[in-house]
Amino acid sequence: MTNLVSRPGPKRVQGWIRDYPEAIAALLCAVLTLSGWLALNGNWLGGGIWILIAAYVIGGYESTREGLTTLWCERELDVDLLMIVAALGAATLGLWQQEYYLLVDGAVLILIFAISGALEGIAMHRTERNIRGLMQLTSDTARRLQSGQEESIAVQQLRVGDRILIKPGELIPADGIVKEGDSAINQAPITGESIPVEKTLGDEVFAGTINGSGALVLELHEPPESNLIQRVIRLVETAKTTQPPSQQFLERFERSYAKVVVIAALLLVILPPLLLSWDWETTIYRALVFLVVASPCALMAAIMPALLSGIAQGARQGILFKDGAQLEMIGKVKAIAFDKTGTLTTGKLQVCDIIPADGTTPELILQTAASLEAYSEHPIAQAIVNAAQRQSLPLLSVANVQAKAGLGITGISEKKTIKIGKRSFVEANLTSSADNNLMQTSSWIESEGKTVIWVSQQNQLMGLLAVADQIRPESSHLVSVLKRLGIKTTVMLTGDNAATAQTIGQAAGVDRVYSDLLPEDKVDVIHKLQQQYQTVAMVGDGINDAPALAQASVGIAMGATGSDIALETADVVLMADRLEKLEQAIQIGGKSQRIIKQNIAIALTSVSVLIVANFFGDLTLPAGVLGHEGSTLLVTLNGMRLLKNSQALPKP
Repeated sequence: MTNLVSRPGPKRVQGWIRDYPEAIAALLCAVLTLSGWLALNGNWLGGGIWILIAAYVIGGYESTREGLTTLWCERELDVDLLMIVAALGAATLGLWQQEYYLLVDGAVLILIFAISGALEGIAMHRTERNIRGLMQLTSDTARRLQSGQEESIAVQQLRVGDRILIKPGELIPADGIVKEGDSAINQAPITGESIPVEKTLGDEVFAGTINGSGALVLELHEPPESNLIQRVIRLVETAKTTQPPSQQFLERFERSYAKVVVIAALLLVILPPLLLSWDWETTIYRALVFLVVASPCALMAAIMPALLSGIAQGARQGILFKDGAQLEMIGKVKAIAFDKTGTLTTGKLQVCDIIPADGTTPELILQTAASLEAYSEHPIAQAIVNAAQRQSLPLLSVANVQAKAGLGITGISEKKTIKIGKRSFVEANLTSSADNNLMQTSSWIESEGKTVIWVSQQNQLMGLLAVADQIRPESSHLVSVLKRLGIKTTVMLTGDNAATAQTIGQAAGVDRVYSDLLPEDKVDVIHKLQQQYQTVAMVGDGINDAPALAQASVGIAMGATGSDIALETADVVLMADRLEKLEQAIQIGGKSQRIIKQNIAIALTSVSVLIVANFFGDLTLPAGVLGHEGSTLLVTLNGMRLLKNSQALPKP
């Protein structure tokens, strides 16, 4: 009969040993400690001692190695060495006084310390596994099209200009521009967005995203090693290994504190017998317990697990923190400055009003203007052409097109001269003045911050087109949410004129608006905000706002997917083009700060209580170890809470 119960094979066991060596050592130490205790209680003295010595060696090897390495290479003491000294002191005292329960106490100390290290290792492994999930988003091979033939090659062999075929449902192996086909791309692995994004000719797609139901032919515009996903992986790996200032301070504090603990322990060994007439055994035992309970293990674990968990969760949601310092800093932000274009607004101009003169229609105005503007690359021209396309208006044939820089454009269609542009440019050749209603409407539209385009045909005014950058629908909601998250003020910075800036600022709900700003002016505003609020975030596109992003306490690039400047300049990159990601980033930062404060409070309280209990409550060494390591485990597991809502990566 086939055995339906699965058993771990040799490879899986090897994987456990490779991934969790601390846990394996702690398990063996536990078995040996229990066996040694049973042997001593069974009057097998020699065997029990040797079994406990084995428990010391296996359970304490890693801590001894780390402690001696720090002592030898850096001439510093750390908590690992303090634990080993305390355990060896208990063993020596037990053998000297022939009170072998002390040998068991020392083994229990090492065991609990080993379990603490094992659980912290498991926590860090889980965090690293979440981060390593990014690395699984890259394909090893690609289908290159060459001379009409398809060949499978390693991604590393691809070169700029190569064309690759992406079949439905496949993982995209490299960044590229769509040259054939259209499809919906699942960009969740990069941006955290659950809704697929439509891609067609000329659009850029990114390695690590997942193709939908359509086949695509991509042309590589940069080498595979420069892919967005590879840059993200490098930045996340750097973030994982970079310590924030608070952790660096704690490590410096640990080394000074460890020296104080050792000196205090030595004084506790010497002074009580001389001043208080304690016996030497009691004195040494109390000093050993003090050495254990006064060690700052929990304090050292208060910060990094929480920050690494936050970095991992952020990466899952398309939020890239450059390092733990930025995650720590964003949780302290009290003021946020927004760039206008592309951040609070979509950054894409749209035709929002069409006002016809007597005798014409909105459709005719739009069709005539789009026919001429199709020959221009100006953003306003593109907005007009796009509006005509959305209404399926056919473009007219146009000849003799001439653009007047900063004024407008002229051409001839159906033997009629068409002029489009600023009022002064179009009005110069009108046979009759525009009626007062149109003039008043134009002034009213301009007061709303919109750009008015005048359209004439054969020197007769056809009407007006109003073009504006549209505010993001989520902008006002985000600003109100930020207030609830503890942000004291929000401001908007823009180089636009005051009328446009005030209109957008009021619609977004920001507290203050600064307009007509040059890049250096934005830096000055950020500096003034820092003087008032200390910690200030700047949200921009990472290119035009680079100086302000650099000046801010936290520079945040919003919707800058694929931008080298954004990845290099900003401290935090929101990979998706959605403002909600900013709310999530601040929430992760704020939660990490709350967890760190909780952890520090737990660590300091536990050390204080255990020290008092040692001298006034007759605390035993195993109880001291349980209290000390229990607090360390508590702060480590508390720091991991940020991982519990981490989303799984989508599968291709």
